[in-house]
Amino acid sequence: MKKNLFIVSLCLALGGCLCFSCGDDDDGIVYGQENTNPGGGPLPTTGTAVLSRLETPATKSGNLVVSHWSVEGGDSVMTYCLEYDPVKHHSRWVAFRFDGRTRANNVSRKSYDIRPQYPEDPKLNGQNAIESDASFSGYDHGHLCASADRLYSRTANDNTFYMTNMSPQIGAFNQKYWVVLEGLVQDLGKSGKYGANFADTLYVVKGGTIDNADQILGYACSNRMPVPKYYYMALLRVKNGAYSSIAFWMEHKDYGTVKPSLATIKQHCVSVQTLQNYTGIDFFHNLPDVVEQKVEQQCDPSSWGM
Repeated sequence: MKKNLFIVSLCLALGGCLCFSCGDDDDGIVYGQENTNPGGGPLPTTGTAVLSRLETPATKSGNLVVSHWSVEGGDSVMTYCLEYDPVKHHSRWVAFRFDGRTRANNVSRKSYDIRPQYPEDPKLNGQNAIESDASFSGYDHGHLCASADRLYSRTANDNTFYMTNMSPQIGAFNQKYWVVLEGLVQDLGKSGKYGANFADTLYVVKGGTIDNADQILGYACSNRMPVPKYYYMALLRVKNGAYSSIAFWMEHKDYGTVKPSLATIKQHCVSVQTLQNYTGIDFFHNLPDVVEQKVEQQCDPSSWGM
């Protein structure tokens, strides 16, 4: 099995962004079981295998798309994928899904005794990669795909500690504010409070703003990495074949020492369409157009656990 299973430069061949219409990602599937490569054979090595998935946003020319996988019950399951900006050394977004294979809580968080704590991403093969355990200049190593999002296997959880999944976050924001929204998403997508009763599959995209100068707070990691001024999440739910969505947009700052209530988090709700306007990222573009246009206008916090 090849070590570098999937790295795609989006400026190859076509000289621009690779775009895919809605393919077989969710056609004829049993919801909750679609996040696999049946039989556990060779992992997908083509762009379509990852870029046509519903959770994967449209990508920007010149960036890299990387995916991490593990073998679960004989099948290859994607932990998450990301779009990495090799110039800014920061991921533009990280995307994954909670479904029947990935919502379980089978393992604990990676031990802090294991070093490196934050390994260099092996999929980058050292090229334009931030080295293991690089300092974030006083900022937290904030997970984009949270460690608690991927507790279904040891390999999947360990994958969340790669440097490409890290973003420099203010400690109080990471530990007191962002974590509450992460917890809500985990309640909605995983085994537990809501789990499968809420969604057959919950598609999640997370990230921080790195594209535009006015959406960058400063720089960390020896001035190599932008510190996002805003963080966001975009969520797409499918239940019994029906889709709904919501998004969140948060300024990156110290909101205080007390963890916010869900009523406070609710104030950060926006529609996916509004989030697209803020970020310039086309989320859930692999939905059929008629579905996408309707779903991305929604913003109903009451139907999302708030």
